[in-house]
Amino acid sequence: MGAPIPGRESRAAPPLWRQLTHVAAAVGQMCSGRSLTDALAAVAPELRPGVQALSFHVARHLGSAQALRRELVSRHLQREVDALLCTALALLAGEKTPLYSAFTVVDQAVEAAKRSPRTRAAAGLINACLRRYLREGHRLLAAVQDDPVAHWNHPAWWIERLRGDYPERWQVPLQAAQQPAPMVLRVNRQRADVHGVLESFSAAGLTATALGGDAVELMSPLPVEAIPGFAAGHVSVQGATAQRAAPLLLDGLEDDAPRVLDACAAPGGKTAHLLEIRPAAQVTAIDVDAVRLRRVTDNLSRLGLKADCRVADAAATAGWWDGRLFDAILLDAPCSGSGIVRRHPDIRWLRRATDIDQLAARQDTLLQALWPLLRPGGRLLFCTCSVFHSEGSKRVESFLRRNNDAAPLPAPGHLLPVLQARGESVGDNGVCDDDGFFYALLEKRRR
Repeated sequence: MGAPIPGRESRAAPPLWRQLTHVAAAVGQMCSGRSLTDALAAVAPELRPGVQALSFHVARHLGSAQALRRELVSRHLQREVDALLCTALALLAGEKTPLYSAFTVVDQAVEAAKRSPRTRAAAGLINACLRRYLREGHRLLAAVQDDPVAHWNHPAWWIERLRGDYPERWQVPLQAAQQPAPMVLRVNRQRADVHGVLESFSAAGLTATALGGDAVELMSPLPVEAIPGFAAGHVSVQGATAQRAAPLLLDGLEDDAPRVLDACAAPGGKTAHLLEIRPAAQVTAIDVDAVRLRRVTDNLSRLGLKADCRVADAAATAGWWDGRLFDAILLDAPCSGSGIVRRHPDIRWLRRATDIDQLAARQDTLLQALWPLLRPGGRLLFCTCSVFHSEGSKRVESFLRRNNDAAPLPAPGHLLPVLQARGESVGDNGVCDDDGFFYALLEKRRR
């Protein structure tokens, strides 16, 4: 199928055409509104890692691939044909250091087209377009360089929103989104410690770095089942920025067994961290999705932790609250996920501009519904994995105007993901080599 570029392809990998068939199918579904996570679930387990890696690569370079496709073909293409052509163009034009040789990409994309009844008739068109790109690539890339969607590989509305929110730094999250996020683990301090975990990783031939607190970064990502101590509950996968939540909420609470509400708990990383820090805490974990809440209970079981887990709409408090006030509330509210596109590059193409106002309204509803459940002197931590101000600082400003018994406490605010040196501690400086996030900590004034 053509010689691979040394060091970039595995000898044991299945034929590229077979992977491209699945990648194009997943990309086509993504362009129709389905997440890559759902689309990839149908791929055979032995193919899934490679198909996922290629699908994520295409998602990170889809804007430029679609712009090039429009230069090559002016007419409308069938979805499957369009997806396969854009997949190949993303592999050809997506990186300075290509994943595969150009000849391999063209040969295997055409082979994938011939093998599927949905694309077979277009195999000649795909071949002609890709060979034209090989001849005229520099000219074609120059023709699309002024298109912001092609340049930044994000929707135009997303780019404009960032420009408005961060006039001086709007390029930062766009640049960071083109690289995968690091694999960060949280050490379960009830069963292990950072030093011991690092020693066990070293003994297994793994390179890892302590980031401060309970966070450890693996230099090379691994499947969770291959991580030493994972099955035994010594570590969990959780980004460094997400690990700020539990300490922010619990620091300053003097009660060893506080009543804590995790209002939107799934998949349970923050729920578990609360209990790892304060094992006697009485934690109520709520999520509206029963399937996702099952992940919370499974994670807690692996870690040897317990919480009162309930399927409920956190905003509909009459259906689940027993009337006893909470000492602390964690509201990790539903949001656009604009801060986690390094981990989920399809989010940028799945979201619509109109989603942001709808999500902001939901965040307002949750804040207003949960605030009465907090005791005077208690704390509520509001967070979202979003970099948009409409899902962060603007929500808190609006809430404070409506509630004069709420007082803001020091918190990081908006955190932008950036590509920085590995191994640095993550400080409250507005940037991090991880996910984008927003944190606001509110205290209820005593009367």
